[in-house]
Amino acid sequence: MAITKLAYPHQEPELTGEDIRLRNWAKNSRLGPPGSVVAPATEAELCDFLSTSDGRVRMIGSRMSPGRMIQVADGSGTLLDLSKLSGLISSTEDTATFAGSTPLADVYAFLSARGQMLDASPGVIAEQTLAGALSTGTHGQGLRQSSIASAALSIRMVLADGTLAEFDRDHPDFPAVQLSLGSLGVITAVTLQARESMIYTCVKKAVDADNLESDLKAWNEENVLVKAWWFPQENQVQVWTANEATDDEVSRYRAGGSELVKYETTNATMNNTVESTLRQLRDDSRGLADDGKPLQTVARFRDFTDVTGDVYQVFCRGIATPQINVEIAIPLDRAGAVVRKIKEWHTRTRPRMHYPVILRCTGPSDGWLSPSHGQNTCYFGFVVYYAADGSLSEEGDSFLRAVERALAEEGGRPHWGKYFDESLYNWPELYPQWEAFRRVREALDPQHRFANAFTAALLD
Repeated sequence: MAITKLAYPHQEPELTGEDIRLRNWAKNSRLGPPGSVVAPATEAELCDFLSTSDGRVRMIGSRMSPGRMIQVADGSGTLLDLSKLSGLISSTEDTATFAGSTPLADVYAFLSARGQMLDASPGVIAEQTLAGALSTGTHGQGLRQSSIASAALSIRMVLADGTLAEFDRDHPDFPAVQLSLGSLGVITAVTLQARESMIYTCVKKAVDADNLESDLKAWNEENVLVKAWWFPQENQVQVWTANEATDDEVSRYRAGGSELVKYETTNATMNNTVESTLRQLRDDSRGLADDGKPLQTVARFRDFTDVTGDVYQVFCRGIATPQINVEIAIPLDRAGAVVRKIKEWHTRTRPRMHYPVILRCTGPSDGWLSPSHGQNTCYFGFVVYYAADGSLSEEGDSFLRAVERALAEEGGRPHWGKYFDESLYNWPELYPQWEAFRRVREALDPQHRFANAFTAALLD
């Protein structure tokens, strides 16, 4: 695994009076010039805008993607702020239709209030919009489910000419619309399949990583939901396995007002490991970036305890803080070989790591451009945090670049909503339906109005 230097974007200082919508969430990219943001109040206003205007358009959502995905083309064009197109539109006994810009937190709150959940396990950050989660492939953990887009029954979009189009599961283009990279149209409504909420007991334990190559697959095959964090330097893994709670556990959960139950027995096995990682993070950060949130994300691995709750209470508990996050999807059958490769590389290089390697597996997705399309998949996640002055350590740059190259060589597919070096990937080889997606794009947006430099380089 050769380390080559790749400079990820540094954060830039905010300007007085600057429209925050012109920066992405990580504050490391400008999305467009002043005055480029348009915020329609209704779907009809959006249709009218697109039908009576020209020029390139990009949707900014919650701005959590890398800036290059949501920047306007060539520094000109329109940034669509669709935050007013949010909220519940309608519902039935087992479905709920939300406006595309509804935050996932609001989707989950509505479902939880009526004792329901999506078939898809959530990611950790719920500030992102529903449309953004679909368009970039947001996923959870567990082989019996896949990306959040898999819970979509139908998707409504406004096309480049301002017309409305509906796509349901019987539509031949639905697998393209499920994960569209914002390049087919503006998602304004999504109907989601809901089911009765399951209460889980999540058992947390610390194990050594000696047998991680085989353990990872076994954990996922034997449990409903699984998430693991691997600390290579200390050869430890914190693994969460969640399964349906027993009747007694459910009763205790209900008696507590359906709040997350944290059991009294705590496990301090990983405290020394956590302190070692925190020291490296403090040294590289040269001060507390984002009010110390990066330190909080690591410190939560100390003194852990088993819990009982619904899927959102157990898993959707991330601390949103700007970072460079690289996540690569590997076919589950090759995950063990990748673990061995990372172990060998880590032994040789001993990189300074700000955060453990995040391991989440999912079942196959129908979406043509989903990193888990057609196969059980293990996602390997890597994080480097910003220093207080907005810079990234050179070692952090090198570390991320090296692990991405290694996983790309193993046939990895990068998570679209995170950072990756597109020069490492042969997209038509990775995605059997790549050309089919491009044909749908030509049909729905023949003038490539929703393109920018990033999507044009991928799809043109």
